[in-house]
Amino acid sequence: MAPRISVVIPHFNDLDNLKVCLDCLMRQTLPMDQFEIIVADNNSSAGLEAVKAVADEVAGHQVQVVLASIQGAGAARNCGVLASQADVLAFTDSDCQPAPTWLECGLRAIEQADIVGGKVQVVLDDPNTLHPVEAFEAVFAFNNQDYVTEKRFSVTANLLVSRTVFDAVGGFRQSVSEDKDWCHRAIAAGYSLIYQDDVCVGHPARRSWGELVRKWQRLTRENYHLVCERQFGQIIWAFRSWAVLLSVLPHTWVVLNSGNLDRLKDKLQAILILFRVRFYRFFEAHRILFSK
Repeated sequence: MAPRISVVIPHFNDLDNLKVCLDCLMRQTLPMDQFEIIVADNNSSAGLEAVKAVADEVAGHQVQVVLASIQGAGAARNCGVLASQADVLAFTDSDCQPAPTWLECGLRAIEQADIVGGKVQVVLDDPNTLHPVEAFEAVFAFNNQDYVTEKRFSVTANLLVSRTVFDAVGGFRQSVSEDKDWCHRAIAAGYSLIYQDDVCVGHPARRSWGELVRKWQRLTRENYHLVCERQFGQIIWAFRSWAVLLSVLPHTWVVLNSGNLDRLKDKLQAILILFRVRFYRFFEAHRILFSK
């Protein structure tokens, strides 16, 4: 009997977090015979056998590890889909921590729409001693409800779709923001996207400036390629970069009024990181623009 839902997880050099992710999946309220797990390893330096050893230790026969030889998260997800069997696909990342009811609630939600984006809850190491970057992440990281309802895409850290729809839209593309690009293609094709709060995964907050830089280097580069596919894309990109810089003003107010941070100290630290991030994104956007 084929499983009802296939969990697809791209993986690259993240064995510790993968172990936690798989452990969370082993605690699902959905019976184990109703789902399968596909880990698509993207040429991790430890080698495929090391990834299989971790998967076997935590999940045994519940998980299938496949090699995704083309580098990139989108290509790895596509590879995972090819190895899967179920009529419903659930995408998450190796550093995510699915809630126990994630799959059960996801199957209910996918009956209401073609595509479901769920909640991504930022997980703090110790809420009483926040690093400034953690404070920033607590306010701004993974606002998937806003992404779904306002920007019409869901992050692939928590995205569910029927196989029929996925096949009709096509796989994830490389070198662009694949979650945004894929969802926009799906919506343009007439498919529906909803947000569901109880379809929840956790994601650890980043804790260093270096982690934020790596994130925004990647996202800025991918978004540039996506925007520049449009007519007058470079002009649009230049205007957007200024909008990002000016957004520090209203978003300072967002931090001060955020219910995710209780202490004034944490809010002030988050504001400092906010200014630093937005200036970094502004200059990185222009560096990419003028290097082309």
